[in-house]
Amino acid sequence: MASQLLAKKPLNVIMAEASDTSEHSLKRSLGPVNLITLGIGAIIGAGIFVLTGTAAAQFAGPAIVLSFVVAGIGCIFAGLCYAEFASMIPISGSAYTYGYATMGEIIAWIIGWALVLEYAFGAATVAVGWSGYVTGFLRFFGVTIPFNPTPKGHITLFGTTFPVQCDIFAMAAIIIITIILVIGVRESANFNSTAVIVKVSVVIIFIGLAVDFAFGHWSHMTANWHPFIPANLGHFGQFGWSGIMRGAGVVFFSYIGFDAVSTAAQESRNPQKDMPFGILGSLIICTILYIIVAGLLTGLKPYGALNTPAPVADGAATIGVQWGVFLVDIGAIAGLASVMLVMLLGQSRVLYTMSHDGLLPPWVGRIHRRFRTPYITSIVVGCFVAFLAAFFNIVFLAKLVSLGTLLAFTIVCLSVWVMRVKQPDIPRPFRTPWVPVIPILGMIVSLALMLSLDAPAWIVFGCWLVFGLIIYFSYSRKHSTVQMESAAQSRPKAIR
Repeated sequence: MASQLLAKKPLNVIMAEASDTSEHSLKRSLGPVNLITLGIGAIIGAGIFVLTGTAAAQFAGPAIVLSFVVAGIGCIFAGLCYAEFASMIPISGSAYTYGYATMGEIIAWIIGWALVLEYAFGAATVAVGWSGYVTGFLRFFGVTIPFNPTPKGHITLFGTTFPVQCDIFAMAAIIIITIILVIGVRESANFNSTAVIVKVSVVIIFIGLAVDFAFGHWSHMTANWHPFIPANLGHFGQFGWSGIMRGAGVVFFSYIGFDAVSTAAQESRNPQKDMPFGILGSLIICTILYIIVAGLLTGLKPYGALNTPAPVADGAATIGVQWGVFLVDIGAIAGLASVMLVMLLGQSRVLYTMSHDGLLPPWVGRIHRRFRTPYITSIVVGCFVAFLAAFFNIVFLAKLVSLGTLLAFTIVCLSVWVMRVKQPDIPRPFRTPWVPVIPILGMIVSLALMLSLDAPAWIVFGCWLVFGLIIYFSYSRKHSTVQMESAAQSRPKAIR
């Protein structure tokens, strides 16, 4: 039983799948520029435009800058491990496939199920932030909505109260993005590249305006930065150093874009060369931008006033440049749309790979004859994510996403170490430096950030994993291609 649960998918089988170019496979149409913009498209989004303000107001104060540094360091360790695997095993399963090749089927399933949570709940989180900026953008033009697009309430499960809402704009955004994804990956990549250009330009303009304001109002900025680390309020995670760690756990969500790049490996024209470039390049660029924006934003406004749906737009309003507010809204709307697209793209590709391994039903991996996309999965996932976006608030969703992401990162770091020990001679176009030091540091940071998150998020995350294991033991283990091939190979031995 234990050997079956830890059955590994042979690397030669994985590489054969990666080289498939038939009409039933994904289309290889992405180059290095597409990949790095794919990463930036997912990373620059809710982290800058929404969660920076929320995490500063609720957890870390101006020290949210340090939260981004901690989260960024953890991501660099994990990103180096992802880059090695993505160049060595260029297939769309991402961390799920890496775990399958090194740790065994049950571990791969847990990673895959965590990635489902990461991308689905992540897209929903971003959709909620997108809705806030759309509402502000409409108000900028004096447009009054005749109904409340986001009525709020609460539900109680397991004795814990969870905030819920009904966000109509967020739901509509997911539906539109799903339609784009069904049409094709090239169209999706072009949409994403355009959105990335818009939002990066807007972020740079905001930085320029804020720096100019800071030189003329330095006392205003320093007053808002004091105290840099607010005193703890008597609870873990509410300011003080524990608040910095909880803030890092929340904003870690902002960095998940680089692992979404790895899910597009099977659609890359030259994955061995381009995947490390896309993963590490997008991660470094976005980490620098996050730290700069977080520092400037907490200087423009008191951290307690940043808990709003559109904190960066509010920061631009403080500068007094109305066209700056307009540009920030435009950048956020375009930018958050691209994040939703990349996350939903990654979600459907992970499920596509799991289906081909027999762990999910065949219809999950069915490819559209014309568009060459997993259209049924994209539609089903889109409907599920639209529901999440409509009914749950952004901070709670972000915590769940961070837990799923950090678990995947931990196992990927461990897998690189295991693979180096067990199969040291496999060709590696990109090699993670200082193994096992880098993987161990990646695991330590990821586990520390997981432990910094609160009980309600852990309860829902635990229920999610239990639900996934029920599916695995009731369906996946019985239909696994690896399990069936292993059983077929053992039968002749039994006959003898």
